[in-house]
Amino acid sequence: MTENIVCKKTDLEPGEMKAVDLGKQNILVCRTLDGEFYAFLNQCTHQGAPLDKGMICGATTGESQPGDYHYCRKGEIIRCPWHGREFDIKDEGRMLANPNKKLPSYKVRVENEDVIVYK
Repeated sequence: MTENIVCKKTDLEPGEMKAVDLGKQNILVCRTLDGEFYAFLNQCTHQGAPLDKGMICGATTGESQPGDYHYCRKGEIIRCPWHGREFDIKDEGRMLANPNKKLPSYKVRVENEDVIVYK
């Protein structure tokens, strides 16, 4: 496994994400609202959409109705830009609609001001 410094802590505010090239792979680095960093392959499992073109958001609750949406877990969900598939950042990138499917993930650690992804 190799260490790759992908950004500085200050490069991503909580609730933001960015794409980073690591060799031939494009990685999505996410920072949740609690300040934690996560990294996934920047490709939706459905049809390969670049997830960095989507958004970090919350999950709709059972109380939601068309036109009246209620959210929970704000800042913990990646929503695909093409078809709206949603992935749980804090649960290994598992798809909300089908938890058996998940985004390939990478180990991340923060050392001083550097965000490091292991590949």
